[in-house]
Amino acid sequence: MVEVNGKPYGPVPEAGLSIAEAARRTAVSAHTLRYYERAGLVVTPVDRTYGGRRRYRELDLKWIVVCTKLRATGMPIKGIRRYAELVAAGQGNEKERLDLLESHRDELLTGLAEPQENLRLINRKIDTYRDRLVAGDAGQLWAPTGPQDNAR
Repeated sequence: MVEVNGKPYGPVPEAGLSIAEAARRTAVSAHTLRYYERAGLVVTPVDRTYGGRRRYRELDLKWIVVCTKLRATGMPIKGIRRYAELVAAGQGNEKERLDLLESHRDELLTGLAEPQENLRLINRKIDTYRDRLVAGDAGQLWAPTGPQDNAR
């Protein structure tokens, strides 16, 4: 069963799902699903009807969710493609998959450090304003009044 944003969906019918239903269940557009396929991000070829229409299976949906989550963390398409190639190749390359994911995680953690530091600064400012408002001397907080104050 596929879960998107914590919302579980029922089982995928044996005949598979249309691209519209797959898009709804994975929370991506039909355009994105086609793009993932063209970009080589899909591990196994998506089934097709005799008329050529895509039919998505449970495994397809689960993989699309993985790709979407990796993309949302900033992994480049090239990295997701490489990961998909390794998964599609099967057993024997687990160490390379692990290395790829660990490297991405390390980059993600490095990228999170700056916003966290910025958040700490904002929280310190909020605390200062709250303290000064409670103390009744918020008017003593520095505020630039002209060009001479820019040097401070």
